[in-house]
Amino acid sequence: MKFIEQFQKGYKPPFQEQPDAPGLREKLDPQPLNDVTADGKPYKAANKLGGQTAVITGADSGIGLSTAILFALEGADLTLTYTRREADEAKAAEEEIRRKTNNKRKIQMLEFDLRKEENCIELIKKHIAFHNGQLDALVLNHGTQYANTDLTTLPSEQWHNTFDTNIHAFFYICKAAIPHMKPGSTINFNASINMAIGHPELIDYTATKGAIIAFMRALSNQVVGDKGIRCNAVAPGAVWTPLIPATMTKSSIENFGVTAPMGRAGQPVEIATAFVWLASPDSSFMSGQVLHVNGGIVIE
Repeated sequence: MKFIEQFQKGYKPPFQEQPDAPGLREKLDPQPLNDVTADGKPYKAANKLGGQTAVITGADSGIGLSTAILFALEGADLTLTYTRREADEAKAAEEEIRRKTNNKRKIQMLEFDLRKEENCIELIKKHIAFHNGQLDALVLNHGTQYANTDLTTLPSEQWHNTFDTNIHAFFYICKAAIPHMKPGSTINFNASINMAIGHPELIDYTATKGAIIAFMRALSNQVVGDKGIRCNAVAPGAVWTPLIPATMTKSSIENFGVTAPMGRAGQPVEIATAFVWLASPDSSFMSGQVLHVNGGIVIE
């Protein structure tokens, strides 16, 4: 199989920076690939999620947007979240999803600061009201990171903000959502390879991603048997999203993805396909597990 340029060994996006997190998709060069697979062909849907409704957080760009597009193509109706700074990109994301599905999907776009528990509760309330009481899948994807190369200079405020964003919100949303979820529903978390390898520039981020995995495993053991709700996580390696030029050091941006065995970074579509599988009946015998979609780095 002949891969297109972005999927070939040694490919690196041209060096670029953005002033602050979470970064903007419209400024990325080139644009991330959200529904084009390595052979250059459009993603082929098979109605794997037909009849489902899903909440996907951080869905305005990156892995969240790609996951939202694929879920919609696979037949799911959606509630998607974004932050105020990302309002324009969220509008563009909604228009893209509607266009690619011929406006056949029911979509609710919600602006929330998910660091606050009351907003997480309101998110689930609005989803339930909009989708007639049905909630089949959670994809908890949103997150933040800020590079820091010296722990002694890492602001405590940054540490708390990273935890409030990356793990506390996941707890709040799951707590609010589980009472509405029926057997066969799924909760899927976006973690990171960094929880296993320990990125030296992302100590606070890495700590939250380890917490996500521990939370997922414990939650699975609590709900998969009694409630029939499956919980899993995806741990991506380097993936081309707005967070990279907006949050990483110059050295990390220059060498982005090239140290993986495949010699390149991933594209959002390569992670989103994993989330489709985890939310579908195809993965019905999997819970409490981590999918390592990372370009070939072996995790033991």
